[in-house]
Order: sequence, then structure tokens, then C-alpha cells
Amino acid sequence: MNYLDGLNDRQKEAVLAIDGPVSVLAGAGSGKTRVLTTRIYHLIRQGVPVETILAVTFTNKAAREMRERLRARLGEDSPMPTIATFHGLGRILLEEYGRVIDVPRYFSIFDRSDSERVVKEALKAMDIDPKEVPPRAILSRISKAKGEGLTSVAFREKHSRESFRSRVASEVWQRYDKALHDEKALDFDDLISLPVRLLNEHSEVRNAVQQRFHYVHIDEFQDTSELQGNLAEILTEKHHNLFVVGDIDQCIYTWRGATIDNLLSFEQKYPNAKTIVLETNYRSSGTIVSTANSIIEQNKNRKEKRSITENPAGEHITIHIAPNAESEAVWIAKEIKSEMRNGLSPENIAILFRTNFQSRALEEGLLHSGVPYKLLGTRFFDRKEVKDVLSWVRLAMEPSRENDRMRAVQAPPRGIGKVTLGKIASGQKDTLGASARVKVDEFDSIVNELSEMTLNTAPSVFLQLVLEKSGLETVLANGTEEERERLENIRELATLASRYDATPGKDGISAFLADASLASDQDELDRKNGTSGVTLMTVHAAKGLEFDTVFVTGMEEGLFPHEGMGGGENRDEEEERRLFYVAVTRAKRRLILTLAYVRRIYGTDYQQDPSSFISDIDEKYIDYVDTGKMPTVFL
Repeated sequence: MNYLDGLNDRQKEAVLAIDGPVSVLAGAGSGKTRVLTTRIYHLIRQGVPVETILAVTFTNKAAREMRERLRARLGEDSPMPTIATFHGLGRILLEEYGRVIDVPRYFSIFDRSDSERVVKEALKAMDIDPKEVPPRAILSRISKAKGEGLTSVAFREKHSRESFRSRVASEVWQRYDKALHDEKALDFDDLISLPVRLLNEHSEVRNAVQQRFHYVHIDEFQDTSELQGNLAEILTEKHHNLFVVGDIDQCIYTWRGATIDNLLSFEQKYPNAKTIVLETNYRSSGTIVSTANSIIEQNKNRKEKRSITENPAGEHITIHIAPNAESEAVWIAKEIKSEMRNGLSPENIAILFRTNFQSRALEEGLLHSGVPYKLLGTRFFDRKEVKDVLSWVRLAMEPSRENDRMRAVQAPPRGIGKVTLGKIASGQKDTLGASARVKVDEFDSIVNELSEMTLNTAPSVFLQLVLEKSGLETVLANGTEEERERLENIRELATLASRYDATPGKDGISAFLADASLASDQDELDRKNGTSGVTLMTVHAAKGLEFDTVFVTGMEEGLFPHEGMGGGENRDEEEERRLFYVAVTRAKRRLILTLAYVRRIYGTDYQQDPSSFISDIDEKYIDYVDTGKMPTVFL
């Protein structure tokens, strides 16, 4: 078994533990992806049928990396196990078995902006100002309730007699459900809650799925919600082969429903479980590993685990204190240029920030200094032209989707207004004037032609046909320079669709649409679109990534730790420290912490105190740039 060569003893133990429940506590940089993929490969080599193996992770990027590593070992044409995100697994289960709970075979998926739009429309229909009751807050309430397994009906019975906000949320949810039903759509939360409901309520489906998956692997188990934990329990009820990998010290999504209890209580839920600790950090320097240990050991709600490394100690942690945010950005740009002159590629450098507003000053500093960069958070799939084409594709898949029709008919504009569309939607097409009716018939003819093509056309070819038939290609190609750039983005969309060409027709197109809806910020890093440079992103978005040099900015009390997370709840304070631990452990060679005396927040200048997290770091690991030590005025 030479594929075990290079694994340390703990990693080998994890790979070879193939029977029963197994919990692997994997510290940062400990090679957990290698352990997961090697274990799956080992199962296959031991004769376990590929189709009975399931691996679930949290991002498309992680799932792709796992598939690529396995494909390299198994061979390009070998069958592959099911590797998906939780939402991707939910989509698979609902596409195959969802008809028993009235989920259509080819449903679309509302992304966050789609959901916010529908909630905003519902509020307006109820004569409620969306500025007074923010759609995002209502969606958060609905999402939390779905995560608890509630339906809109159950929520109404439980909360409709409570506060005004609860009554509004209840009514909006009813309207939101209707919009989803009319559009033959689901939202992100449905992709978890509905499969759990499906498996709980229909024993024949539950038995089929349990018989299908004999070995279940779950990555980042510390970030699973209670409902996702329930799903894992249901899937492994028959064969009991549940292999989870996680690190409580990297649980940073409790605000999104994650619960570390799934990992903390694993041995109680599965009394015969085996627990293996991966403590060797292969990523970071000795100084960074020691610093990370000293930070996270301040937390109490964790399992004992101390990272070790055989890497050299390396450079000290650099701390730079700037007069203000603008000076902070200028200094960072200067340091990056120095690193680049010494031969470091900008792709190996990241600038992390706790909150999105910090990015403005950082971007200005990099632009002024001529440092190339890319900002994660402006998602490719959120661009107007991309959403226009996706509406065309969804409409072709299901011509009854009125919201997609409203968008597609204006991309490009063809003289059909909202009044005309409203009449069509309400069954009054016969009342249209001759000119309007001709335009509508021409549009419907294009949609119907494309709809026929969804039956057997490869996804990338279909995207090209949408460009051509819709008229978008002609309009954008003959437009301004900005419009020609939009056309390039749409062509990039067709390139991405080619990943699904092995499954021509509706199944392949549906898979492409689903992954487009479920794409995360990190997926931007995988797109070969010519964009290169230093990566700017929030610490949350950096989870799972690594860089040679990492700048963690805004290390000020109230900003990091963020004041919104420390209000007396011990677990919230610990989550902020876990978030800082994640930031620190992204760095391989060099870690730089920056802060400012004065920072302008929402138009007001505030004198800042240094982050309390800095005091968690042993002074022997720190170099204060330009000051020699933390200035007295800042203590």
C-alpha cells in the first residue's frame, strides 16, 4: 500500500480506520484533505464499490480539489464516488427523490439576491416600507426557522401572536413560499431542510438512500448545523460508517446556524466512535504555529489539541501601527512591493479584514501604489450580464418562470414593457395591441426554440446558442467597450458550463445552474479569467485557504474582535478568537498584523485601542515595525 507512504502515524491511523464512526480532530495545516482522499482511495482499493461512497464538504472549491486528487489516483476514466457540498447533496437527493414531496425534477435555486427581491416585493404588497423592516432581517428569521426544521405553517402557529416583526415574518414567509412554488424554485435552506423532511417522512426513500451510501465522509464537521448533523445521522443509520473531520478551533459560522456541539458531543452520540487527533502543522512556520497555539488556548469551549510542527521557526510576527486607515493601506502596499521585488508572486499574498468597509481604504492604497489585486466578494455570478443569461437558461428549462421572463425579455431590450408582461402573466394576452403581440410572439418563439434545445444539447453549446438566439451577442459585440467586456464575461460563463458537457441535455444544464447558484466567493479563485494579484477578502472568506504572506488588518478593539460579537456572551467572544486563529493560520511564512490610531467608521473618526488579541501573543515572537515596541500611548 505505497499510497500510505508520506503519511504520519496519526494520518495512517485515520485512513485505515474504515469501520464504524470515526472523529478526526484536524488542526490547521494538518493535511486533512490528503487524509480524506487517501481514505476514500483506500476503501476503493479494499473493494468497496465506488457508488457506495459519499464525501460532503462545504465549498465547491474543496469538492473540486477532492475530485481532482482522487481522479489523479484512480485514472481519468474511472468511476468516481459522490463528492458534493451539503447543498449539492441536497440537490441530488431532491432531484432523484423529491417528487414524493412535490419538488419538481428541474427546479431552480434562488440565490440570496433572488430571495431578497421576493421578500421586498412581499413587504411592499403588505404596505410595509422595506427600509423600516429590512428584507435581509426577515430572510434571516425565515432561514433560522428552516434550520430548526420549521415550515411556514408551523412558524405561523408558533410565532404569529408574538411581536410585530414575527407577524410580518410569518405573512412574508407565506408569500415567499408561494413565489418559490410559482417559480418552481427552492432556496439554499430548502436544500437542507427538505431532504431531512423527505428522509424522515418517507421510509422507502430513506431505505433507498441508506442502502446507496455505505460510507459517509463529512469535512469541516464543526461548521455543520443541527439539521446537517441530523442528515448525517439519518444517512448512516444503517451502516454506521460515519467519518467526520473537523476542528472546533476553526468554528466561525455559529451566526449562520453552525453548532460546535455536533463535534463536541460526537462520542456521546456515537459511544463506539474512534477519535484521532492530527496535530502536526505542515503549512506554517514554527513561530506562526506557536502564536496560533497561544491565541486559541485562551478559549475554554474546545477539545484539547496543541499543534506542533517540524518547520523552522522563521520570521517573527510583524506588527505595524499606522496613524489612520489610509496610512495603514499605504504601508501595506509598500511592504507588498518589497516582497514582490524579492521574488514573491502577488498570488501568494493575502490581505484579510474583519468587515467589508475596510476594503475601500485598502483598495485605494493598492491602486495608488500600482499593486495588482483582486477583491473576493464581487462574485462573477452576481454580475448583471451573467444573471441575464442565467435567466434565459432557466426560462428555457421552464418557460412558466415569470420572474426569469421579466428579466430575459429586457436582455436585450425588445420593446416589451412591464405593463405588457403583466397582462400576459394575468392571462390577458388577447388584449394586447398588434405591435405588442408581434413582439411577444417573437420572444416566445425564441424561448420555445431554446426550450426544445435543452433536451439534448451540451451545456456549453447551449450557452452559446442562448447568446446567439437572444440577441445578446450581437448587441454587446457592437456596443461600447464596457459592453464588449460584458460579452467576454458571458463567454466565460460558457467556458464554465463546459465542465458539465459530459451530461448533455437538461440534467447537465440543471447541474450547471445549481452550481452557479451555489457558488461561493472562493470559487472566484478557481476561475482562470486573467485576473491576478494580491487577494483581498474577509477572514471568513479565507477559511481553508493558505498564502505565503498574510496581512491581518484592523487589529483594533471593537473591530477585531468585532464589537457586535462580544456583547457578554462567552461563546461569541470565543468565536471571534477562533476567527483570529483562522486568520493567523492562513500564513505559511510571514504574518503581519496592522492597526491604526484613528479609524473613520461610518463617517466619524474614532481613536482606537489595540486588539486584546495582540496581548495573547508572546512578546518574544513579535517585531513592532518602526517603534521597537507597542507605543506607550497605545497601552
